[in-house]
Amino acid sequence: MRRIFLVLLSFTTYSIAHTQDRDISYVTSGGKLKPLQSIMDIRHYTLSLEVDTMTRSIAGFAEKDFILDKPSDSLLFDLLHFYKVTRVLIDKKQQVVNHMHDSLFIVARPLQTGRHTVRIEYSGVPPEAVRPPWQGGFTWSHDKHGNPWISINTQLQGAKILFPCKDHPSDEPNEGVDLVITVPGNLTVAGPGILINTSKPRNGKRTFHWKTNYTISNYCILFNIAKYAVVRDTYTTIDHHKVPVEFYSLADDTAMAARLVKLRMRDAHILEKYFGEYPWVKEKMGIAQVPNSGMEHQTMITYGDTAAPIQYGNFEYSANLLHEFAHEWWANKVTNTDWAHFWIQEGIATYADALFFREMQGEAGYDSTMVGIKAGIRNKVPVVQGEGLTVAQTYNGDIYNKGAFFMHSLRYVVGDSVFFPALKSLCTDVLYPYDRFLSTDDVEKHFSKASGLALKTYFDFFLKTTRTLDIEVRQLWPGTFLVYSDNAPMNLPLDISTDHGIEHLEVIPGKAKAVKIKSNTWPVVDPRGWYFKRVINY
Repeated sequence: MRRIFLVLLSFTTYSIAHTQDRDISYVTSGGKLKPLQSIMDIRHYTLSLEVDTMTRSIAGFAEKDFILDKPSDSLLFDLLHFYKVTRVLIDKKQQVVNHMHDSLFIVARPLQTGRHTVRIEYSGVPPEAVRPPWQGGFTWSHDKHGNPWISINTQLQGAKILFPCKDHPSDEPNEGVDLVITVPGNLTVAGPGILINTSKPRNGKRTFHWKTNYTISNYCILFNIAKYAVVRDTYTTIDHHKVPVEFYSLADDTAMAARLVKLRMRDAHILEKYFGEYPWVKEKMGIAQVPNSGMEHQTMITYGDTAAPIQYGNFEYSANLLHEFAHEWWANKVTNTDWAHFWIQEGIATYADALFFREMQGEAGYDSTMVGIKAGIRNKVPVVQGEGLTVAQTYNGDIYNKGAFFMHSLRYVVGDSVFFPALKSLCTDVLYPYDRFLSTDDVEKHFSKASGLALKTYFDFFLKTTRTLDIEVRQLWPGTFLVYSDNAPMNLPLDISTDHGIEHLEVIPGKAKAVKIKSNTWPVVDPRGWYFKRVINY
């Protein structure tokens, strides 16, 4: 690599010829952190782009402020090879660049430790989303009046399909992001944070400047475009802060938007009870209508359901609206240090459904929701498969369903008096501020400390293997049974339903520690369904 760079020094810009293949199914995010990126701490992004809806292209620049931990003569960023890089400046001095295989190598004079700024000017036709948001890219759609309606999704492929970045979940811009987006003058840009300025139409175009001062995941650094109308309200948080609520909806759908804003504020009160105050009180509680399924884009959750919320007795429920909103706490605020721990954000956001129905319908509603979640568990691979993994290696349905069911089981093991305060403090405690990242071991240590139990073997058993908890029930003679588990990862509480009611006992691993049960009917193990288990009756 060093020899290649020496050859490039005689050129301003070096460009590799790429095929015209537009397939990005191979593209993923995360993985093992590259050495050249491990020494770099991203502090701020500025993304200034003009979107041409006729040619479906973008052009502009991305500017990154970063701190180097050690001197380096080169920098490495990620950027999809579809784009043409025309100029790179480091600290306002032009540099040599080699763009190859979705990697952007920048040759620089030896850069000392400390703060630097790189500006990368680029343009091109971004990839089109095939199945958004799961296979991301740009969705170039139109509303029923023919106005352009554009959404962007980058989570599974990574933000490099939109702008040059350090495409790894373990580093977010600590000082926030500025998005300066120019679009046709009849359109509006919906983005993260606060709308700082909207320019007057000029040459048929308008520029929108969105700014967030919070840390933000790379895949939330994006925007949506449409002929939007804005429905507004104000939400008062659990800590008495006033937060603007803004729904960027199509003009024909403002009645729907006003209805959903009311649901959003109701759901916020429920989620704040369990997770703490809404995390982005200094900015907004936003929703943008998009022509695809929704995503958890920070302070501007997207909503794409065409069906009305489901009516449950005296209340309405929208799965899309609630799940993506729960990500404001779990994903946007509490972020995984590595995609290997994807379950933390997706599992707890899925578990939020059960907590919602607990509030609206009591424990019966909670239990019914957990039955449905358990039915979705496939258990083909462990939820946590290792470290340094990409999204493609990690993403499957069990990070949602088994991750949520694990939280359900954990509630039972540690008890409500421990579980609910610990769940909230995991999101609000000063140990886990906005720019810290969590692994599975961090979550385990948090609940172990809160409960006074050594929970590592429990976490490892259910999250890092595909084993089930095996409970054996053996009839000694009519009316008497032995209950035991040979593979329990630790001493566990267990409910047994007998002909005279529920018995609460502790299962200690090993047949020698079997518990004797008296019942004239065959005992039912774990009748409420707390465990991901297999019951063996003899």
